[in-house]
Amino acid sequence: MGDDWTTDRTTDHGTTGGARALTAGLLMAGWVALLWVLEGIDVATGHALDTYGISPREMSELRDVVPAAFLHSGWEHVASNSVPLLVLGFIAALAGLRRFAAVVLTIIVASGLGVWLTAPENTITLGASGVVFGLLGYLLVRGFVDRRPWDILIGVGVAVVYGSLLWGVLPTQSGVSWQGHLFGLIGGVAAAFLFRRPSARRGPDNLVTV
Repeated sequence: MGDDWTTDRTTDHGTTGGARALTAGLLMAGWVALLWVLEGIDVATGHALDTYGISPREMSELRDVVPAAFLHSGWEHVASNSVPLLVLGFIAALAGLRRFAAVVLTIIVASGLGVWLTAPENTITLGASGVVFGLLGYLLVRGFVDRRPWDILIGVGVAVVYGSLLWGVLPTQSGVSWQGHLFGLIGGVAAAFLFRRPSARRGPDNLVTV
């Protein structure tokens, strides 16, 4: 993993913090715009894209684990995911695009597989909320894993603003995939450890044993 996996001021390509912020902002704006475009196509085609949602425990449905994260069941659904995805994704992407891509892919796979394994029969699950919960979990623990005080403060801020979302991992609302939320959250926490900074892997240089 190169230096662009860190949140230092510059990456191995010499990218400044301002340039990274611009890139992260454009990336997330494009991502959210794509979700709205796809929902427009879905509505225009009589919800034909909904067939790419995840049907549990059918081997052929494993191919839909990734596309399901980009599709929604209506305008209200995509609207509810847009702002938290934009905000949390922007913050996470500031650490570098390669790290961000690895984190997001881990979250999508974890959330999708969790749904595929545990969702009720005769259901179709789709939506970006698994990614939202994954990014939330990732940002909450990243600072502690990377041992970076600034990222810990960011995690605290994220907890204050979005911490109430964590209730969504409980099966309290009919028609909402708490499984996708829960496994997305788990995937995000796992990603914080899998893709932590190299210096955090090594541990402190002044460690003394007795």
